[in-house]
Amino acid sequence: MSDPHAHSGSALSRLPFFYGWVVVGVAFVTMAVGVNSRTAFSLLFPAMLDEFGWSRAVVAGIFSAGFAGSMLLGPLIGMAMDRFGPRWLIPFGATMSGLGLILATTATEAWHLYLTLGCVAISFSTIVSYNGHAMFLPNWFARKRGLALGVAFAGVGFGAIVLMPFLQTVIEDGGWRMACWTMAGLLIAVAVPLNILLQRRRPEDMGLRPDGDAATPADAATGAAAEKSNIVDADWAARDWTIARAARTARFWWLFAGYFCCLFAWYAVQVHQTKYLIGAGFDPTLAAFALGLVGLFGIVGQIAIGSLSDRIGREWGWTLALSGYALCYLLLLALDSYPDPRLIYLMVAAQGLLGYGLATLFGPIAMEIFHGRNAGAILGTLNMASGLGAAAGPWSFGLIHDLTGSYAPAFWLAFAISLFSILCIWRAAPRRVRLVAGRI
Repeated sequence: MSDPHAHSGSALSRLPFFYGWVVVGVAFVTMAVGVNSRTAFSLLFPAMLDEFGWSRAVVAGIFSAGFAGSMLLGPLIGMAMDRFGPRWLIPFGATMSGLGLILATTATEAWHLYLTLGCVAISFSTIVSYNGHAMFLPNWFARKRGLALGVAFAGVGFGAIVLMPFLQTVIEDGGWRMACWTMAGLLIAVAVPLNILLQRRRPEDMGLRPDGDAATPADAATGAAAEKSNIVDADWAARDWTIARAARTARFWWLFAGYFCCLFAWYAVQVHQTKYLIGAGFDPTLAAFALGLVGLFGIVGQIAIGSLSDRIGREWGWTLALSGYALCYLLLLALDSYPDPRLIYLMVAAQGLLGYGLATLFGPIAMEIFHGRNAGAILGTLNMASGLGAAAGPWSFGLIHDLTGSYAPAFWLAFAISLFSILCIWRAAPRRVRLVAGRI
């Protein structure tokens, strides 16, 4: 169903072919604030431990509860995106996430934070983050799909290097509650007006075509033929995919497992990294800077991995990205014996230059395998795995540390899980359904 407001008579429908890059620009700015509003939990984590005296598993469980909530919301978000588009859904998600951050400032018990910061702020942040944007941005591009998502998602890195040191200063001067108020204000002020004014779900709703191609009947026919030229498995591509039909295939479950494992590795280190570095004897400001530096490297990594995957294939892009997390965990293990700041920079480079490239691949892989009118709902269902992995990783790391007094067993577990995720995507084999532009 088209966005019901797409043809409202606004001048937007008369903008030229490059409007797809306007959509990317809005996503860049939205994600600079939206994703980092939850990434900042790593900065809140030590302050909450100091104030409340709870165990690491209890505090990390707040973040995990948020992703458990996003797991349950995933299919509903996908169906809502297919029906209403991002123009209204993303502002809704930003508003709900901001409300959760504000309510978290009133918390005095653990369950208060599980409900507000976890189940509201972090759960609804999935709409304004990678998952929500991956449900519609691929519609705007075919040949340059990975590159476009890389540019859009690079906003996360830009926001991280600007916001993380700033928020650490806010926490040191005014406490973690003031940081929550600050993030909520930024999120609502930036994401709501930009997306209502400029964001749209697909180019056809505005009389345009993917990649900015001309929309004349002759060119449209040529474009349609070009899109079909990348199909490898015609029978598979011709099916009208629904959630139920997709869930009866092995490919769906390989993707489910691969998405779970990669988010386990991603968010486990993201939540515990700051506390681990402080515990290893590094200055808190350096630890906060390292978290922001991951995002800065991620600007390059997401654009590079996304663009490269358009040329060499999604499986190879996924392999490079997860290799970054595997290397990250090996370097964290080395830091325990060799607390050298140079290893920190290598570790964050592995996360950002390689690992963050994962963000550009979720949407294209799912869309290229299960392309069709229900692609958003199917990706939303697969995001249940992502949410489950993102919830399990931080909580498991906290529990393992509480039981053993060390992060080393957790790091080895995440290293193995990173390698298994690579295997899963090769088994799902998007290349056997559709070729990327560089392989046609």
